[in-house]
Amino acid sequence: MTESDVVDHVVAALKRGEGGHIVTPNVDISRIVSRDPEARRLVEDADLAVADGMPLVWAAKLLGTPVPGRITGADLIWSLSEAAAFYRYPVYLLGGPPGVAAQAACNLIGRYPGLVVAGVDAPTLGFEDVPESYARVRDDVIATGPRLVFVGLGFPKQDRLIAALREDLPGTWFVGCGSAIAFAAGTVQRAPVWAQRSGLEWLFRLISEPGRLARRYLMDDLPYALRLLTVSLVRGLFS
Repeated sequence: MTESDVVDHVVAALKRGEGGHIVTPNVDISRIVSRDPEARRLVEDADLAVADGMPLVWAAKLLGTPVPGRITGADLIWSLSEAAAFYRYPVYLLGGPPGVAAQAACNLIGRYPGLVVAGVDAPTLGFEDVPESYARVRDDVIATGPRLVFVGLGFPKQDRLIAALREDLPGTWFVGCGSAIAFAAGTVQRAPVWAQRSGLEWLFRLISEPGRLARRYLMDDLPYALRLLTVSLVRGLFS
């Protein structure tokens, strides 16, 4: 699907009163699900999975099963919010440090004045391990009755929470969007468009946040990406 296809699919489902879950696998998520059956089920149980990472787009092409292109959570938070503003579907932003979701909401409303933000929340670190905190986060989302929820808590935490929330909000769409809320808030700078399209966004983020991302990108994700592309090439040649 293209990004506009995704938006059209979500809007059509919302008009029918049907909810869903969008997961946006990148190299890091793919590496995790290759080793963790529970995490893999979270991806497989989602209604839509889109390639948030150029290595996945390249791998799909090498396998002979190409996708139209990369679709990121950082893009979907804008395009889906635009549609939500047009149809007056209330949205909820969940994730990021204190104040980030609120700033993202202000920026989204600034671009789409008709957008209805039902609520924002920035759960404390480790909230999912404290029953009272987890219940509070879940109850706050449910109480506002949003039709579209962006959950930026990192995989698989965000998608575990989404799986629980879907039971209470069957007519709501959820997007596991990682850092998209911080990008929308402007607290984290996104790579230039040329870097995004050439598959070098990870390098831009590594230079911007080396202390947080060096181990993950260089020791975990880069070897996995190279292995993924090699295996995809071999399978594509002999399939």
